[in-house]
Amino acid sequence: MSSNIAKSALWVTVSEILFNLSGFIIHSVLGRVLGPADYGRYGLIVTLTTMVIVLIGNGIPTAMAKYISEIYETNPLGVLQIKKQAIKLQVLIVGAITVIFYFSAGLISKALGDPTLAPLFRFSTLIIPAFAAASFYFSYYTGLHKFNTQATLKTIRSVMRIGFVVGLAFIFGLKGSISGYVIAPFSVFAIAYAIDKFKIAKELKSRIVETQNIASIPETNFDWRKLVNYGWQVVVFFLAYELLISIDLYMVKAILHDDVLTGIYNASLTVGRIPYYIFYAMTVFLLPMMSKSTAQNNHAETARILEQALRIILILLVPMIILLSIFALPTLQLLYGQKYLAGAVPMSILVFGVGFLTLFYVLSFAMNGAGKTKLVMWIASVGLVINSVLNYFFIHKYGILGSAIATSVTSFVIMTIMLYYLKRDFGVTYKMKSILRVTLAGFHVYIFSLIVPLRPKLFFLETILLLGVYFGFLWILREIKKEDLVILQNIIRRKKVAEVEQELSGNEPSA
Repeated sequence: MSSNIAKSALWVTVSEILFNLSGFIIHSVLGRVLGPADYGRYGLIVTLTTMVIVLIGNGIPTAMAKYISEIYETNPLGVLQIKKQAIKLQVLIVGAITVIFYFSAGLISKALGDPTLAPLFRFSTLIIPAFAAASFYFSYYTGLHKFNTQATLKTIRSVMRIGFVVGLAFIFGLKGSISGYVIAPFSVFAIAYAIDKFKIAKELKSRIVETQNIASIPETNFDWRKLVNYGWQVVVFFLAYELLISIDLYMVKAILHDDVLTGIYNASLTVGRIPYYIFYAMTVFLLPMMSKSTAQNNHAETARILEQALRIILILLVPMIILLSIFALPTLQLLYGQKYLAGAVPMSILVFGVGFLTLFYVLSFAMNGAGKTKLVMWIASVGLVINSVLNYFFIHKYGILGSAIATSVTSFVIMTIMLYYLKRDFGVTYKMKSILRVTLAGFHVYIFSLIVPLRPKLFFLETILLLGVYFGFLWILREIKKEDLVILQNIIRRKKVAEVEQELSGNEPSA
């Protein structure tokens, strides 16, 4: 492969950070412009609509990405056929879901105990086809390993959604912010379609012409039922997972019947998900990499990919969780203002649950890439049941704090189940020394934060100081070594793929 994966990884990660930063800018501004009550309503509308989008945007498109990633280097004609079949199926599914959602708006509003939400839900229906169209191309470019193109589109989308969502909210209020969620993804879809038509499609057709006389090209009769058989399991997984991470917000609204508390909890939930949003970039790589290694029956490579992913997640996730928990109050104050400070304590607990969920989510994509979709689907479904039951009792007793506790407990349970199956099915080994070193470094950060007086106005500087303490301990404990810095340096210098991969596996580069 001629593209540089190390360079692509850097750009995709940066684009994800920019995208999620744009999301926090939007939430921060809307929280202030709309106020807690309307911001709570906004959270319900957008969360439910985007949940539907995630379902239809990750079923057939994810299946398409999996199968394309297995053949894109050897069978360009097969790539086009898979894409064609996926488009037909996706248009039918998106059309049906859009109509169903529109006519279900009244029932959804009654279930949430607020019939006045119905017109907003109907209006938000337009988000579904626009968002699904843009998501289709993100999956398509994942299958083709066009990560740089993805990063560019993601960055454009970040800028557009700030401009449209925030700009229209200032002019038209709540309805304006919803309109922005329609216009921004549709604009990205138009750009993605143009790139495909005038560049990607031409490249694939050129490769077909170059290789049409080679007898080893496999048959291109792709059965559309493969997409459906794989896609429906992914859809059920995403349905269970999206409900799992959102059911607490819906139950806060349905049980407490308080728009202000719903808005405050939505703010806590949004900020607490920062690690989840950042690590989403890893899923872009893990699914196609796992698909390729398992299709080739390369069990050693599969285990190596998973172990490397776990190590990276562990090292970077621990300080994020601890710092967000420590600085919950100043973070909420910075992003949302004084009206949302009641969410600081729930957020300080919720970030731990979101950390467990982040690990589960990233590894779920790896399992989906390996074809273990049913297993992931069942784990997420079990988590949804546990979270719903715990939220019901804990919200009645402790309010929004109870919801944070319930979600954190559930997240730990499903993360543990996922780690068990990774060891059982792929032979992934968990290095206890690494886990203990990272835990010890995180513990020292927490103790250091208790010793040093934390000043909200200086929390950016104190965050940098505490990160220095964390990574310093890891360096002293030899968890971070010179070899890790060399790999990072090579990524920044855009070193060749083969050299970086050899270094990651601990071998010398071949000539």
